[in-house]
Amino acid sequence: MTLVSLRGVAKQVLLPDDSRLDILHAVDLDVDAGDHVSIVGRSGSGKTTLLNILGLLDSPSAGEVQFGDESTLTMRAGRLDRMRGANVGFVFQQFNLLAGRTALENVAMPLSYASGALFWKRDALAAAMLDRVGLSHRLSSLPDRLSGGEQQRVAIARALVRSPRLILADEPTGALDVETGASVMSLLDEVASESGAALVTITHDLHVAARARRHYRLDAGVLQPVDLDHAFAASAHAERSVVVAEPGAPR
Repeated sequence: MTLVSLRGVAKQVLLPDDSRLDILHAVDLDVDAGDHVSIVGRSGSGKTTLLNILGLLDSPSAGEVQFGDESTLTMRAGRLDRMRGANVGFVFQQFNLLAGRTALENVAMPLSYASGALFWKRDALAAAMLDRVGLSHRLSSLPDRLSGGEQQRVAIARALVRSPRLILADEPTGALDVETGASVMSLLDEVASESGAALVTITHDLHVAARARRHYRLDAGVLQPVDLDHAFAASAHAERSVVVAEPGAPR
């Protein structure tokens, strides 16, 4: 079942000099329930803009976004906010944790806007999710007392505490070392798979992207399927082609 569908999505912004900057061009993308999609691209290629549109944080300048069986084209802001809050979880590169709040309070924060049992059980649900990511011993720790990997795990717990149908990860390993980043991605893969949520990962790292089942490249606002085996081969060839000769050494 298609969870979110983009058809002909374009995004432009007006610059101070009244010129127009085209960020996305006629993007078509379907993300199914339980899917894992990666989107690679250089800085400035439009990846974060695309993620924000997928997550209903931003609206396209042209085209249509459909979430489930509903078009978001004419939805009021309040309806979009409720749909996003109930269905979408965001994991950011810089964690975006509240500095003065404990790990438990950070994870419980999204449930503060819920109703009924979700609101009244928010601390218990947050504690259970922190236990799920291996941080049951860190409930009362402030962010500045946590390692980078622990902070990202708190951010993942916060994104998942409402059991979203769509998880959007924006460079989730960009601020982590390689080993910690691999552990974080394994955790995201595992939790998404267990819950049946769709996972969309925006990254510049081909190794992170390779964990997904479907792969795309965003280049100058144009989204295309990509063969990562070919991309890895091209990257390896480029690295072998870079030769730095010492002064006076023969070439």
